[in-house]
Amino acid sequence: MGPLDGVRVIEIASLAPAPFGCMVLSDLGADVLRVERPESCGPAAAAPVDPLSRGRRSIGLNLKDPDGISVLLRLTEEADVLVEGFRPGVTERLGCGPAECAQRNPRLVYARMTGWGQHGPLAATAGHDIDYIGVSGALDPIGRAGQRPVPPLNLVADFGGGGMLLALGVLAALLERERSGLGQVIDAAMVDGSALLTSFLHGLRAAGAWQDERGTNLLDGGAPFYDTYQTADGRYVAVGALEPKFYAALLAGLGLAGAKPADAGPGETGDVSLPGQYDRAGWPVLRARLAEAFLGRTQAEWAEVFAGTDACVAPVLGPALAPAHPHNAERGTFIEVGGVVQPAPAPRFGRTPAGRPQPPPRPGADTDAVLTGLGYSAAQITALRASGAVG
Repeated sequence: MGPLDGVRVIEIASLAPAPFGCMVLSDLGADVLRVERPESCGPAAAAPVDPLSRGRRSIGLNLKDPDGISVLLRLTEEADVLVEGFRPGVTERLGCGPAECAQRNPRLVYARMTGWGQHGPLAATAGHDIDYIGVSGALDPIGRAGQRPVPPLNLVADFGGGGMLLALGVLAALLERERSGLGQVIDAAMVDGSALLTSFLHGLRAAGAWQDERGTNLLDGGAPFYDTYQTADGRYVAVGALEPKFYAALLAGLGLAGAKPADAGPGETGDVSLPGQYDRAGWPVLRARLAEAFLGRTQAEWAEVFAGTDACVAPVLGPALAPAHPHNAERGTFIEVGGVVQPAPAPRFGRTPAGRPQPPPRPGADTDAVLTGLGYSAAQITALRASGAVG
């Protein structure tokens, strides 16, 4: 089921970005076979609960063994995509690099997921999400004025700039293959992807609408009408009332509707002692008034006040509470897979909807079935297992 039904993907097991990209492909209908290390397989191995591993088949292969590499190359002959997340040059040394795979299957899309990319001064060095966004310019703008940058979890490089763009690259290469008949190598780098996510900021800077000082702009918590506020019960609400009409709805809900119009200048007065919306000099006063107002009711009470309005006010919910929000519940934004509540596949398709993902498999659970499908006999499978080539 799903728009990618019939697409066959080999995923060499790794962490975070590549598994996320392969989860997206699997969610949309691709048949993803995850290649695990033999030591992680076996009767005692438990199925993971990580949603990033859902919807796969699993085989254990020792890629340091020539026989294990031989099995992998046979798998590529019938595959559409191979995804690997090693440092540059590793698969070439193992004997399953792009050249070897292309000899077996010229139509294969070979997707490489790294932090720094396949070339450049940092290509061979280690790193994590925080390092990639540090260099790409995505980390510096995030945080409060006068304070240090705040890591946005590992969402920007690992998942947004990494796995999501990896999946997009795979789809683009598959589409191009329909014209050329040939696969190609995809160099997906988290430093590139996280830089790409900052395109909007570069446009604002060029237009003179963004200051490099952290926490002083419209979208980084500098504007009091685009920020979070604590409520009477110690929870928070998110306020995104950027446009004047939305700002007016915000003030009305807070009981501050007599404030100055949004375009009022620093010297103009109104019915309430509030600065104009875009009076930057008055932002500290406006922030204090909004903070005081939001402390007057609980999060649930404010949700009721602003329900059905365009004030752009929403509760700030953690992962435990988000699935129960009425909007998420009605849309089925979260589902339960294998006893774990997790996000549902996205986006949604009208004619070829994605099905419910299967739980993550036990590592190596499909080894025998996959090898049998490749034509290996029972005796050959036993010999491969005895030699440690498969798990």
